[in-house]
Amino acid sequence: MIRKRSVTIRGHRTSISLEDEFWQALKTIADAKNMSLAALITEIDAHREPDDNLSSAMRLHVLDWLKSGGAL
Repeated sequence: MIRKRSVTIRGHRTSISLEDEFWQALKTIADAKNMSLAALITEIDAHREPDDNLSSAMRLHVLDWLKSGGAL
């Protein structure tokens, strides 16, 4: 199921829609990096190309994590 969540990124409130599995994976990654989910989303946002969709960048971050040997 796709869930929409509101987050604040650098003082700007935005909504992000992702599948439950991706939200859980991102939470696992944030925990592994000893950071909050909001901090991880802010980090992903800071490293994406300006024209790239944030939801897509977050999904790709999960994929990169898995490809680099990270566990979920």
